[in-house]
Amino acid sequence: MKVEFWVIGKTNTSYLKEGILVYEKRLKHYLSYSSTIIPDIKNPKNYSPTQLKKKEGESVLDKVKKEDYLVLLDENGKHFSSEAFAKFMEQQFNQSKKRLIFLVGGAFGFSDEVYARANQKIALSKMTFSHQMVRLFFVEQLYRAMTILKNEPYHNR
Repeated sequence: MKVEFWVIGKTNTSYLKEGILVYEKRLKHYLSYSSTIIPDIKNPKNYSPTQLKKKEGESVLDKVKKEDYLVLLDENGKHFSSEAFAKFMEQQFNQSKKRLIFLVGGAFGFSDEVYARANQKIALSKMTFSHQMVRLFFVEQLYRAMTILKNEPYHNR
């Protein structure tokens, strides 16, 4: 199974980009992993938040295949401890899906159509984080999950 991490728009903050790259490099030792940047909508100020979410959603849905397992990183999703997330990942690896896609939406979240297509929603915290910060937090947690599954000391348990 290939794990893909999709995000809407580029990360312009250098410290976030650097941190993301550190964990993405580490992840490649554990699984088939890639990240995809779905381009920002041009002239976003011309759209209401609802219209912007709909346009971003269309870009996402054009790329998702029927057989993909799509997980939204959403503040209203299921909460996991790091150990429980590792178990979730292990369960996903045992499924026959070709792609497991984790998606971070734009600044306003997801369209109704993307919510309808999603197989699952996961929250990283009860706190709300910017869609830029979530990227770093998620790749770190994915890396942590892989080290937990391999009984490596990164998790300190």
